[in-house]
Amino acid sequence: MTQQPHATQPSAGTPPAPTPTPAPGLGPTPTETAWATGGVVFAGVLMLVNGVLAIFQGISLLAKDDVWTRVGDYVYEINLTGWGVILLCLGALAVVTGAFVLKGAAWARMTGIFLASLSMIAQFLFLPYAPFWSLIMVGVDFFVIWALAVYKPEKRV
Repeated sequence: MTQQPHATQPSAGTPPAPTPTPAPGLGPTPTETAWATGGVVFAGVLMLVNGVLAIFQGISLLAKDDVWTRVGDYVYEINLTGWGVILLCLGALAVVTGAFVLKGAAWARMTGIFLASLSMIAQFLFLPYAPFWSLIMVGVDFFVIWALAVYKPEKRV
């Protein structure tokens, strides 16, 4: 018995059909889609890690106030126990949302943008207590917002 070539496979002398690329302005190129997909996966991982670190930071603020330097007169001053509760709650929500971002839940992308925005504001307000760490976390939150905002999953028909 001889095998018949499948209809989807080109014969030996026929070159494969080129992959169609969208016309300019009609959609993302395959490279842009790959970057956005990789970015959203990285954003999900960053949210998980950021959430775990915020939980640890919140626990250390609740457990022992002497870990953090005392800041003098500060306009947005909150006691360190209050910061501990804020960071603990934001961290727990970020861990859950980051896990669902990795699972591909559409609601998690919007929630992730919202939580990363809240985290960015909280880190800005926490700046006098841990300036270098807060600046790094603001940058991480900025990337998470960008990656989740530009990702547009393919619509399946």
